[in-house]
Amino acid sequence: MKFSELFCPTLREVPSEAETVSHQLLLRAGYIRKAGAGIYSYLPLAQRVLRKIETIVREEMDRAGGQELLMPIIQPRELWEQTGRWDVYGDEMFRLVDRHQRHFALGPTHEEIITSLVDNDVHSYRDLPLLLYQIQNKYRDEIRPRFGLMRGREFIMKDLYSFDIDEEGLDISYRKMYDAYHRIFQRLKLQYRVVEADSGAIGGNESHEFVVLADTGESEIVYCENGDYAANVEKAACVYKDEGNDEAPLEMQKIHTPGMRTIKDLVEFTGQPEQRHVKTLTYYADGELVAAVLRGDRELNEIKLKQVLGCRELYMADDAAVREACGAGFGSLGPVGLNIKVYADLEVAGMRNLTCGANEDDYHFINVNPGRDFVPEDYVDIRNAVEGDLCPVCGKPLQATRGIEVGHIFKLGTKYSEAMNATVLDQKGQAVPLVMGCYGIGISRTMAASIEQNHDENGIIWPMPIAPFQVIIVPVNAKKEDQMSTALALYNQLQEQGVEVLLDDRDERAGVKFKDADLIGIPVRITVGPKALQENQVEVKKRWENEIQHVAIDQVVDAILEIIHQG
Repeated sequence: MKFSELFCPTLREVPSEAETVSHQLLLRAGYIRKAGAGIYSYLPLAQRVLRKIETIVREEMDRAGGQELLMPIIQPRELWEQTGRWDVYGDEMFRLVDRHQRHFALGPTHEEIITSLVDNDVHSYRDLPLLLYQIQNKYRDEIRPRFGLMRGREFIMKDLYSFDIDEEGLDISYRKMYDAYHRIFQRLKLQYRVVEADSGAIGGNESHEFVVLADTGESEIVYCENGDYAANVEKAACVYKDEGNDEAPLEMQKIHTPGMRTIKDLVEFTGQPEQRHVKTLTYYADGELVAAVLRGDRELNEIKLKQVLGCRELYMADDAAVREACGAGFGSLGPVGLNIKVYADLEVAGMRNLTCGANEDDYHFINVNPGRDFVPEDYVDIRNAVEGDLCPVCGKPLQATRGIEVGHIFKLGTKYSEAMNATVLDQKGQAVPLVMGCYGIGISRTMAASIEQNHDENGIIWPMPIAPFQVIIVPVNAKKEDQMSTALALYNQLQEQGVEVLLDDRDERAGVKFKDADLIGIPVRITVGPKALQENQVEVKKRWENEIQHVAIDQVVDAILEIIHQG
C-alpha cells in the first residue's frame, strides 16, 4: 500500500472529547471516527488491526474444536421472556417494534438465540459436546458511553457457547476455552492476568475475566504475588482476621453533631480516624428497605450485597423514604435501634467503641459496640477488597492493580436450558437439560486495550502480530529519483516475501512523515535518505526502541524478516 492512496486522516491536536489514551490516539491516528455517542466508524487501518485480532481468535477457537456460525442481531422478545431476562436485563437493551407491533431487541448477547437453535436440532448425547461461536456486533444502550471503544453502544465481540451432557463435560469445555484464551492473549503480545469474576446478568456459578494490565483501566483487581489468587474487586473475597480486640467497651453516649453528614466531617469533629467510624447505607432489595453497615474508610460492594440478600433488584433508597422509615436522613443513620434489617460487614464485628449515626438528625452515638448495642441480621462480606487485604488462599497481603477486561468466560450450567426447556436424551434415554458455558472476547475493546498498554508520547506502538502494517518505508525526499527507486525496490522485495509494507510516497517533509509513522504505530521504519545511500545503506528503526541501525541495502530484507520473526 502506498501512503498517498491510504485513507488515513490524521489529526495534530488531541480531540477534546477523548479522555483515554486509546481514544485520543485512535482518533488522532485516523483509525476511527465518531458517528454518534458510543458509535464509531472503523477506518482502513483499524479494520486491518481488527481482522488480525479476529484471525488469531478464529484460529484458536477452531483449534479448540469450535465451529463458527452467525446468528441474527435482531432477537424476538418471546425468547428473552422464556428466561425472564426481557424485564431483568434493564435499560441497556435496545428494544424495537416492527410494523406488525412485534417486539424485538438488538442483541447485547446471544444465550437465548443459541439455546433455542441447539434445542431445535440437537436431540441426543451423541451430538455433544458442541462448541459454537460467532464474531459479530453487539448492542448495549450505555447510559454514559465513554472512553471511545472501551464503553460503546455498538462493539465487536466473539462469543462462543458450549453444550455438554453433564457438569464433567462442562469442566472439559471450560478448560479448553480457558487454555485457548491464554494462547490468544499471548499471541496478541499483551500483558494480562486471569482473575475470578462475578457473573453479573449472564449468570452461572463460576467465571473468570482476562484483564489486560493498564493504569488507565476501569477494572481494579487484587492478586497474591505468589499466584495463589487473583480476582476483580467485585468478586474478591475479603478475609477478616480476628486478632482479638482487648479495648474495654465504654458507655455509649449520644452527642450533638450539627451539620455533620459525612465521615470526613465526623473525623474532623471527633478527632477519631475513619477506621473508628461506621457508615450506614440504605437500599431497596426487591422492594424491602435494608441497611448495610461498614467501616468508614471502606466502599460497599453492591454486587456482594445483592448476592447476600438473594434479591433480583437492588437500588439505593431516596432521602424521603429513609426519613419516613428511619426517622432521620442520610448522614445521621446508624445501626443502633434501626427498625429495618441491618447487615454488617465482617470487619464491623471486631470493632470497639465506634461512632455511628443516632437515627436523629444532627446526632451521633459514640462508644458503640457491636453485639452489645446492636445485633445485625448477619455479619457478611459486603465491601470491596483493597491492597493489603489478606489472600483468602495463603493469608499473605494482596496487591492491587488496574486493567481492562477483554475476555470473560462463564459456567452457565442449566440456567438457560432449564428456563427454555432445552433438553437432550442421555445414555439412559431420559431427557436432561443441556449443560452450558459461554465465552466472550471483546474484539474492538482488545484493539483499544492494546493501545492503552503499548504507546508513548509520540503515538501507538503496535505489537507485531496485530499491526496494520509491519513495515513503513520512508524516502526522505520523494522527489529524489535515487531515494524513490531504492524505496520502491525494497517495497517490492518485501512484498514478495509476504511482508505487509506501507510506502510513504507523499511529497511531504521528512519530519511530517516520521511523526505520522510514529503516530499510527508501524513497528519497523526503513528510512531511505541521501547520507545513507552514499554508503549503500538505509536506516532501520524499531518503533519501541530509540536506536537506529544502518543496514546494507542488500541485507535489508533478511534483517526485516528477522525482526518480524522475533516480534
